[in-house]
Formats: sequence, C-alpha cells, structure tokens
Amino acid sequence: MDLVNLWVCLVGVVVILYVILDGFTLGVGILFPFAKDERERDVMMAAIGPVWDANQTWIVFGGGALFATFPRIYTVLFSALYIPLLTFLFGLIFRGVAFEFRAKSTHTVAWNRAFFGGSIVAAFAQGLTLGAYISGIKMQNAVFAGGAFDWLSPFNIMVGLALIAGYALLGACYLIIKTRGELQARAFRQARAAVLAVAGFMLIVSIWTPFRAPEIMARWWTVPRAYVVWIFPVMGLIGFVLMLKSLQARREKMPFVAALIMFFSAYLGLQSGIYPFAVLPDLTIHQAAAQPETQVITLIGALTILPFVLGYTFYSYWVFRGKVAEEDAGYH
Repeated sequence: MDLVNLWVCLVGVVVILYVILDGFTLGVGILFPFAKDERERDVMMAAIGPVWDANQTWIVFGGGALFATFPRIYTVLFSALYIPLLTFLFGLIFRGVAFEFRAKSTHTVAWNRAFFGGSIVAAFAQGLTLGAYISGIKMQNAVFAGGAFDWLSPFNIMVGLALIAGYALLGACYLIIKTRGELQARAFRQARAAVLAVAGFMLIVSIWTPFRAPEIMARWWTVPRAYVVWIFPVMGLIGFVLMLKSLQARREKMPFVAALIMFFSAYLGLQSGIYPFAVLPDLTIHQAAAQPETQVITLIGALTILPFVLGYTFYSYWVFRGKVAEEDAGYH
C-alpha cells in the first residue's frame, strides 16, 4: 500500500469513527422532544454527558488530517459546500452551548429546544454535505467552478433526512444500553421505527444514486470490483434482520451492533463506487494528495497522537460503562 492509499484508509477510519460516536449523541438530541418529562431528559443527558465532547475529537482530527494530506479535497469541498458545512459547525456549537447552559439553568424549556434544534440542524447539514459529495462537484482544473447553492437539490435533501433517521436509530440503540424502565421501553419502539425508516431511505438512495451519479454504478460493475461490491448490500440486509430480531427479543447491546453493521455497509458501499476518486466526477486521490514529504511528517504526528486519542476514548467509555443511575441523572 502506498502512502496516499494509507492516508485514504486513515481518513476513512476517522470519518466513520466520528459518524458513529458523535452520531449517537446527535441521535439522543433528535429524540429529546419525545421524553416524557424533565427527569427523563436528565437521564438522556447523563447517558451521553461523559463522552459527547470527546466524540467530537474525531472531526477535529479528521479535518486537520484532510487539510494536511489532501489539501485539494479540503479546498474544493469547503468552496462548494461552504453553507452546509458552516451550518453543520454552527449546529454543533449551538448544541454544545445548550448542553452546558441547560445544566445551569432553572428554566430548561428553551435549552431543551436549542439542544434538539442544534442536533437536528447538524445532522441535516451533514446529510446535505454527503448528498452533494455523492452527486459530484463542478470543477475546472481541480478548482470549484459551480454556484453557491449547487448543493441544494431534492436528492441531497433526501440524504439529509436519511441521516437524521440514521442518527435517531443510533441514539435509540445507545439509550437501550444505558437506560432502564419506561425510557428504555420507548427507546426500543423508537429504534424499530427508525430502522424501518433507515432501511427505506437506504433502498431509495441505492436506486437514486446511479441516476444522480452514473459513474458510481459504472464502477460498481467494473471487474474485479463487481466481484466484491455485492458484499455490502448483503451486509446491510444482515444488519437489518439482526436489528429486528434483537429488538423483538429485547436484547440490549445487539441493536447497537446491528446499527453499526448497517452504517458500515452503507459507508463501504459508497466508497467502493467512488474510489479511486477523491471528489466526483474527476479529482483522483493522487491528484488531491499533498507532497510525499508532507504526508510522511503528518503520518508521524498522527501515529504519535492517535494511540492517546484512542486510549482516552476507550478509557472514558470503560469508566462510564453500565446503566445511568437515577441519582446521576443530569449533566454537571
């Protein structure tokens, strides 16, 4: 494996780690209005309170790595998707402020709405970005040559709604693990509704994508890629069936595992149709890559820092494992 492909794998791992880890915290925010009362909302906050800010480390890590190792991707994406990307960041900021201020306020209604609003705006903006990435970006000589609102299309809006459903699924599955009683029972029902919505959206995206980005379908059927690409939809189907069975059996951890399988199948299936392009329709990973010397220096730094990031992430989840106790409800 050459240096460019190594960095493609590293950035890809960081992206999926962010999607999964911050995805379930965004999902809890999306489910916030469905809580019965403030006590349940306190429990939901306590479930993600110890880990939510650490989860966002991965977007900082990924953004820095992308800027250093694939500067043309960074330039093109931020030029073409300036509005949805800034909206995404503002949603995260708004959610973080609401998270902290709710814990100190005696009037939580406004902060509850702000927490929900920031979560759903961040998730939807991510979906708009993903949809635009799948659709392709108009470029000339590896420079963005389109308009400020090229990202606004029915397909991209649909992907935004799909990601909201996906994050709600992750959030519900996480609450199943962390809570008890009525809140957990509601999370089981929410997970079932969300997985049906996610499966429907995945089917629509799979059918619509070849019309939106024909080059992806062409690469899916190119030998030898065609011999392995079928694995990903089968993987997604396995995750879906496993999800339904585990929810019916009231298993606590398996629904989250099944949700991960579905997310991985969608992510790998998408990348299998895009690689070796960095940005569709015609910017390849080698064209987008920085100089080898830059990639080597950045790799040394990443390999030095990454074990510490993984270490404290694992440690925080280990320390705060188990159910949220009623006396621990609330975020302080």
